[in-house]
Amino acid sequence: MKIVRNIPFGLWFYGVLFTLRPLQKKIRALKNSGNIQEERRYIREAEDRWGKALINQIGIDLRVRQLADLPDGPVVFVSNHQSYLDIPVFFVGIQDRQVGFIAKTDLGKIPGLGPWIKDVRSLFIEREDTRGALKVFEEGARLLRDGFSLTIFPEGTRSKGPSMGEFKKGSLRLASKAGVPVVPVTLNGTYRCYEEKGYLQPATVDFVIHPAIETAALSKQEASVLTEQVQQIIAMQLEELQKSSVE
Repeated sequence: MKIVRNIPFGLWFYGVLFTLRPLQKKIRALKNSGNIQEERRYIREAEDRWGKALINQIGIDLRVRQLADLPDGPVVFVSNHQSYLDIPVFFVGIQDRQVGFIAKTDLGKIPGLGPWIKDVRSLFIEREDTRGALKVFEEGARLLRDGFSLTIFPEGTRSKGPSMGEFKKGSLRLASKAGVPVVPVTLNGTYRCYEEKGYLQPATVDFVIHPAIETAALSKQEASVLTEQVQQIIAMQLEELQKSSVE
């Protein structure tokens, strides 16, 4: 019954992807020509249109709060991970730049969606493949140096609820390797849009963008506790959001 309830959305979703095909072709042409600046601009346009269409169709009331200006240039966004809907929410919550993702390989295998995730300059990773992860981080550092921003979900999987799992050690090595700022982001409520009941439904979602943490001049000791520091920032905000929603 739950699957049946999701069928109309699935048909609508692939219809939206079809309407974005001209943008996808333009993005691929710009990538092949090496015009990185224009490629990022068109990726941002596609993400904006795709993300807004999705959250409007589902009925997500997205409450964005930005606690400081984002630094110029590429950054690594680091967020807790509650739902499949976190990605389109990111497309709307972050407005001034292209956003790629470090995503599970399984997402890349979804017809129609997988190629789009790759086209916005995301990278795919196998959860237990340590050697493969190192190669992905090398490629991610190159993308960052080229001006593309990336998002990491250091829990490694969706929590599917309000709680937050432990961040995997070394997951922020990508940012320090490229010397770009880390921007913590706290997400709250996306699990209610799908994971809570197994079908899509409206929900209020909080999206809090925290001040950036510079990594270029971090000492080895500071870099070693960066993951723990970011996890604490996100967890404290998540707890505050959840308390205020109960009151």
